[in-house]
Amino acid sequence: MNLPAHGTRTRLRGLAAALTLLPLLALAGCGSADGATPSAPGAPAPSAASEDPVAAVAAVESVAALLPDEVRKAGTLRVGSSVGTPPAAYYPNGQNKKPAGQDIDIADAVAKVLGLKLERQDASFETILPALGSGKYDFGTGNFGVTAERLKTIDFVTYINDGQGFAVKTGNTTLTTQVSDLTQLCGLTIGTGAGTTFEKTLSAQQGVCAAAGKKAYEVKVFSEPGAVTTALQQGRIDVVMSTINGLRHQASQPAAQTTFLGEYHRLDVGFAFKKGSALTPAFQSAVNELIKNGTYARILKKWGTDASAIETSQTNPAEHK
Repeated sequence: MNLPAHGTRTRLRGLAAALTLLPLLALAGCGSADGATPSAPGAPAPSAASEDPVAAVAAVESVAALLPDEVRKAGTLRVGSSVGTPPAAYYPNGQNKKPAGQDIDIADAVAKVLGLKLERQDASFETILPALGSGKYDFGTGNFGVTAERLKTIDFVTYINDGQGFAVKTGNTTLTTQVSDLTQLCGLTIGTGAGTTFEKTLSAQQGVCAAAGKKAYEVKVFSEPGAVTTALQQGRIDVVMSTINGLRHQASQPAAQTTFLGEYHRLDVGFAFKKGSALTPAFQSAVNELIKNGTYARILKKWGTDASAIETSQTNPAEHK
């Protein structure tokens, strides 16, 4: 897992209700997109919410045969699922209803190819990877980026290429250009999610401002989905570091009043497994089957994330430099 940030950490729990302050999620329920405001042209338009590219997916015996016998007999897998914000995974109709999103569709499609049912268990992002080693979950989803540190203890099967980006409240005049160097953030307060690659990156580079003779940036870490956006709107942070696709989608919703500042660092994203899991060959083959039969492209089109498509799934690729 990522190292803790050395700056000020603020963990805000129990703020899920604060999401109701933002019409963003209500709008997202009308059909998710990974678009952008006019400041980031070329964003894809949302597809119809009723589209279901997973419905027609059937089991493929040659792929299912790669599963361990005991898994095929059981017929189910337990997945630790971090449900946060669109387009990856979110609750369009409330937490007592089914989640939706790109990660949900891809995981469900993989399960259908393998002839399995998923027992989805909601979990906070930072708890899933440690729980894989204990056997609590068979695999995890949560837009987990592949990093060299995580590869020491986790196996990944990739299904998309996403990464790190920044966003500010619309109208912000302090930070107006794409962030290519963290010294651009000196003196600012940055909000991000707990246990993420974003927290790790900001923590590891904590000294860059002092080295440049500038005031250090401050990091505030949030555990609840959406709490970081609320903090941005309330002026408690100056900038958000999060996923490229998530920030683009958010900026496409006028009610969110955020502006995407562009990509900072690309990362492969994958299903997460305990080290040495016997499930990875079957999952990799299933993702590649979805790529081959066109289901994968239809899922990404539905969620407006076509630009993050991969050509082939990999197991444990090296971190992008």
